[in-house]
Amino acid sequence: MEDLKITLVQVPLIWENEEKNLEQFDSCLISILPHQTDLIILPEMFNTGFTMNAAEVYREMHSDIVEWMKKTAAIKKAAVTGSLIIKENNQYFNRLLWVFPDGNIQTYDKRHLFRMASENQVFSAGKNKLIVEWKGWKICPLICYDLRFPVWSRNTGDYDLLIYIANWPEKRSYAWKNLLIARAIENQAFVAGVNRTGIDGLGIEYAGGSLVAGPMGEIIRSTLPNEACIETVELSAENIIQFRKTFPAYLDADTFSIT
Repeated sequence: MEDLKITLVQVPLIWENEEKNLEQFDSCLISILPHQTDLIILPEMFNTGFTMNAAEVYREMHSDIVEWMKKTAAIKKAAVTGSLIIKENNQYFNRLLWVFPDGNIQTYDKRHLFRMASENQVFSAGKNKLIVEWKGWKICPLICYDLRFPVWSRNTGDYDLLIYIANWPEKRSYAWKNLLIARAIENQAFVAGVNRTGIDGLGIEYAGGSLVAGPMGEIIRSTLPNEACIETVELSAENIIQFRKTFPAYLDADTFSIT
């Protein structure tokens, strides 16, 4: 297990306009050279913004946007992750894709659907967590509203880095920041939260507030609010290994099962 470089991409998504969003990502990612980072993290529904118009903007697993992710991962020699609206078996999913540089893909379907926006009426919920092994790290990627449900993210020794990609509104930014810190502390893991900025097609404002927290809850890096930016952060493998050795609180954790 060596140090891991992760890149947080915080931008103002353009409502339901995949072409312009991809132009924006291509422009802001051009500064990242091959092997300069190990992982590029994009926001939730990075090609459309958080929309319930799934029937109009959905994609399938064999589509140009998935090929764009593959191409980007191959060029940058880094894994790329973000979520899309995917239609499969006549169902819509808010699906996170984890794309490796060699083109292989692993997926996670958002489990907790945001009923206050009727996401639960449009999308089907996922049933399984995803643990990705990458560069010697075990990584658990989750999506936005999942952040509010600590049992789903509970670390039972299965990951070192927890990721949340989001379209998290500015008016709930206090909860966003503090829940990310809480997830880091309780799971003794690094946590990275990547949020968008700008205003969506419903007039909802997003301030960003992307951050990386260490296993003690300390903020390692945070972005400026309301600004488009790319932040690359190096996570120390030695940090998490030593902390877990000297403060093994996980050994006293309660056992549980998820139904």
